[in-house]
Amino acid sequence: MEEVLKTILEGLVENKDAISIKVRQEEGKEIYTIKVASEETGKIIGRQGKISKAIKTLAKALGAKEGRKVEIEFP
Repeated sequence: MEEVLKTILEGLVENKDAISIKVRQEEGKEIYTIKVASEETGKIIGRQGKISKAIKTLAKALGAKEGRKVEIEFP
């Protein structure tokens, strides 16, 4: 899952070294916290949150395919 998220994010941002993905387990879910450079946060959120919603939908679908519950956070 992390590799898929990293690949997607690398296509969206210019500063690929600033991408940070942390995973934690909580109440039977995998929660991925994604951080990028502060000036590029808007690129992963998108207008009206459309890109972030698409990333969350994709992650949930991939998790469901593997029988896992997945959530994405953009702090």
